[in-house]
Amino acid sequence: MNDLISTAKEIEKVVLVAVRTPQASENEVNEYLDELAFLAETAGAKPVCRFVQSLPMPDKRFFVGRGKLEEIVAYVKIHEDVNAVIFDDELTPSQLKNLEEALRRRILDRTNLILDIFAKRARTAHAKTQVELAQYQYLLPRLTRMWTHLERQRGGIGMRGPGEKEIETDRRIIRDKIAKLKADLQKIDRQKSTQRKNRGKLVRVALVGYTNVGKSTIMNALTKSNVFAENKLFATLDTTVRKVVIGNLPFLLADTVGFIRKLPHHLVESFKSTLDEVREADILLHVVDISHPGFEKQIEVVNQTLHEIDEREKPVIMVFNKIDAFTYVQKEEDDLTPVTRENYSLDDLKNTWMAKNGRSIFISAKEKNNFEEFRKILYQEVVKIHVTRFPFNDFLYPIIDAE
Repeated sequence: MNDLISTAKEIEKVVLVAVRTPQASENEVNEYLDELAFLAETAGAKPVCRFVQSLPMPDKRFFVGRGKLEEIVAYVKIHEDVNAVIFDDELTPSQLKNLEEALRRRILDRTNLILDIFAKRARTAHAKTQVELAQYQYLLPRLTRMWTHLERQRGGIGMRGPGEKEIETDRRIIRDKIAKLKADLQKIDRQKSTQRKNRGKLVRVALVGYTNVGKSTIMNALTKSNVFAENKLFATLDTTVRKVVIGNLPFLLADTVGFIRKLPHHLVESFKSTLDEVREADILLHVVDISHPGFEKQIEVVNQTLHEIDEREKPVIMVFNKIDAFTYVQKEEDDLTPVTRENYSLDDLKNTWMAKNGRSIFISAKEKNNFEEFRKILYQEVVKIHVTRFPFNDFLYPIIDAE
């Protein structure tokens, strides 16, 4: 499939649109739009304007109300260099059709944009197959709008019934592709499952967290490997598994795809084998970007996603990363306004619930700050499980390494 954001050298200019419902605060909507802007930049576009409308619920026809739609229409008419308009929610096929007719610009929604980024980030045959399946599943109900003509030359005896429309042919082609991709993924999943079984009884640890929180950087620091890490969303799609040894104690560490708010369900399904690394892990390292203003909301998103893919209770170490980038606004002594999240220092945060669960650590993977303490906490959790599987070998792993 062609990329949904052009790969031409000239950077595309895009407009961002969001609806604020009563359930969301103004700050939350701004954070969501900041994330949408980051997604657009990761895809290779440049956001030039934002539109936000407060509504009880998105409009069924145009997502936004007619008044706000007219504002957007007026803006894109004046700014002819705007290539696309991106909406911060998944649009229905009819909304997509209506918006394209009204705006005369390419319309993308959040799901569309994430799928495009995944398509660009996919490196291995496994990841490419997963992304392609999710793309076709997204495309199928939208064919009435996207006149694909996927294979105009397709023909031959038995290939088209009498009177069959081209749109129906396209649907059939896509269904065939989806069936083939699912079969390919089942074969890959079986191979991955066999690989996991062949790893034996070694303790498995999985890095999980919101996208762009530093999981791959932690992976590289612990394993001395060179997993691709970049300050962009979804830098890593393929699960990487490495053997780690701390204090003569070996275990397996897996780096998984990052989660995000409103992660398309097509992707969750397509990346089932990737998420199996999370399901089969003995310990989870939940990495959090402590410098992000909305890190608490990101924790909620990750916890909810983890609950959806695996309801079993297992040890979780909260790893609050990027303390080197953490900033806060210090209040003056005579300032009587209530303390807000922006006024919390790092020491304040360490004294909250986050540091009271016995399994949390504040680090900088980039600068290696507090990294040895992190290794000791990880060692202590791994050894608890390891000695139950290898009860006669625990003499090899002296407790002194964990002190």
